[in-house]
Amino acid sequence: MSTALAPIAVTSQEYRQTGLLKNMVPDPGWFDGDQTKFKDWWREIRLFLKSNRVIETDNRITAVLAHLRGGVAGIYVQ
Repeated sequence: MSTALAPIAVTSQEYRQTGLLKNMVPDPGWFDGDQTKFKDWWREIRLFLKSNRVIETDNRITAVLAHLRGGVAGIYVQ
């Protein structure tokens, strides 16, 4: 006699509602114009956008601008 449980189909929406599906990619933080940190920050922001399914161009631009602070980078935000 088998006591194995049958798999339960759970939709992504149900995972989101129960909090089981969480984004494992952390927010990349702000970029302040320091060119020595840009390469790493840019890789992090691209991964962040992909993991959060930010696909539309306008939304991607807005998300990147929201992570720029101070210096030359801040000028682009304004």
